[in-house]
Amino acid sequence: MSETSDKKNSSLRSDIYFLLAKILVLAVIITVMFTVIFGFVRVNDMSMKPSVMEGDLILYYRMQKNFNCGDLVVLNNNGKLQIRRVVAVAGDTVDITEDGFKVNGNIQQESNIYTATEAFMEGITFPVTLADGEIFVLGDKRDTAEDSRIYGAVKESATRGKVVSILRRRNF
Repeated sequence: MSETSDKKNSSLRSDIYFLLAKILVLAVIITVMFTVIFGFVRVNDMSMKPSVMEGDLILYYRMQKNFNCGDLVVLNNNGKLQIRRVVAVAGDTVDITEDGFKVNGNIQQESNIYTATEAFMEGITFPVTLADGEIFVLGDKRDTAEDSRIYGAVKESATRGKVVSILRRRNF
């Protein structure tokens, strides 16, 4: 009877070790996924209203650094994480005049933008032609957003990644 008891204890012990090894491997995989591949950031301003609101949780993909117009990106500006919309990519010429916001000479019609896009007095001078590896980003709330109109084009390599999901978490 003690031989069967020893076998059961040994089997139970090996099952527990195997379970702990699985948990450890899973923890390592999750840690790598959310420190290398994905990231989370909480929105702390209203610069992207109405598409992204203050308090929303953003999931972004760190591995993508080539962006298209309309993509939302996470970038670091003076130590502060920002979510901004890509409005122009490498080779494009951005201009803001009395006629409106233009990319490559064409006035942009943006369906979810409710205020006029105007240049800031303390910002950059227009027109701006983007070099390889640069993007021009704007906040959706154009009258108050701190974006490329102030700090200029952003290097794609300086971004954190592309937004893949917005989790609304206000009023919880």
